[in-house]
Amino acid sequence: MSPEPVVPTVSRRGLRIAALAGVAIAVLVVGGGIASRAANSKRLSQWTAANAQPVVTVTQPQPANGSAVLALPGRLEAYSRAPIYARVPGYLKSWQVDIGASVQAGQLLAEIEAPDLDQQLSQALADLLTARANAALASTTAKRWQDLVKSDAVSLQDVDMKNGDLAAKTAIVKATKANVDRLEVMEGFKRITAPFDGIVTARATDVGALINAGSGKGLELFVISDTHKLRLYVSVPQNYAAQITAGTRAQMSVPERPGRTFTATVETTSQSVDPSSGSTLVELAVDNASGELVPGAFANVRFDLPLTSASLSVPASALIFDSRGARVATLGADNRVVLEPVTIARDLGTVIEISSGLAATDRVIDSPPDGIGKGDQVRIAPGRAGGSMLAAASSPAPAGAKPNEGK
Repeated sequence: MSPEPVVPTVSRRGLRIAALAGVAIAVLVVGGGIASRAANSKRLSQWTAANAQPVVTVTQPQPANGSAVLALPGRLEAYSRAPIYARVPGYLKSWQVDIGASVQAGQLLAEIEAPDLDQQLSQALADLLTARANAALASTTAKRWQDLVKSDAVSLQDVDMKNGDLAAKTAIVKATKANVDRLEVMEGFKRITAPFDGIVTARATDVGALINAGSGKGLELFVISDTHKLRLYVSVPQNYAAQITAGTRAQMSVPERPGRTFTATVETTSQSVDPSSGSTLVELAVDNASGELVPGAFANVRFDLPLTSASLSVPASALIFDSRGARVATLGADNRVVLEPVTIARDLGTVIEISSGLAATDRVIDSPPDGIGKGDQVRIAPGRAGGSMLAAASSPAPAGAKPNEGK
């Protein structure tokens, strides 16, 4: 029979050493993994915190122009405008001028047929004749009674009564004569004439039309406008009202005269602010000797005004409007947000001029993100003043880090 194989024996000490070495290797592997994971998690947290800061662009306030251009709508009106109403009732007998006709002061415009007025004048003339006859009889009677009193044929009381009757009859003559004069003046109103030189800008009557007397009852028959000079009315915002005084010049244009400008001069202002619009009504005078401008037309008016104070301009997108008013977000030395209240001088559309609240050295955030608040840390986009050369949005994540690590 063959001999049994020899099994090598391992000492207990060797086994312990091997076990300890294995444990040490496992501890090193696990510890290294944990340390690496912790380092990656820390780097990821730092990267996430850095990228959580809003990225903004900044701009520097620019000095505003030395003059302010104020463009406003206006309305042209005739320098003198007179609606012509009838003073006597009747029917229109004839009219002599139509719209657009040039008239001279005193020129006949129309005639009114007023039979009622004619009859009243005839009656008043008859009453005047009667009153004069009665006064003449009272005068003769009073003289006779004055002669009789000398011979004591009548009493003084009777004489005084006759003299009183004469005075009353004389007063009736004067009253009747005044009524006749009034009616004769009214007869003159049957002829409607132009009050001044101008143009007939409206005619609202025709032959045979019933005419009611007075502006409160009837329509205006004609409108005469003096257009050799026009009034230009403009509502100026309260901010600029103090800068526009008598003598200030403005440039005006009208749609029907493209490429043409006309000079207007401020004559007066209303010296009050309309509470509904917050504006002051300004009246300017425009020479219209050539007749190119017409009353009632719309006009574009431009005022070139000097700025009252040094202003800075910023993009309109930089403004923040909330319950606290208009504010601008600026950056402090540590790139933290500072919200500055500002006063708007002019709104030019894409650019806003600020009269107070900003300094020329301020760094203004253009288009601030929603919800930005005072003290928020932000990062500046690359290529901007004071900005980092790397944008947070484009900075790479730490090597070996995963988005879900550290959560």
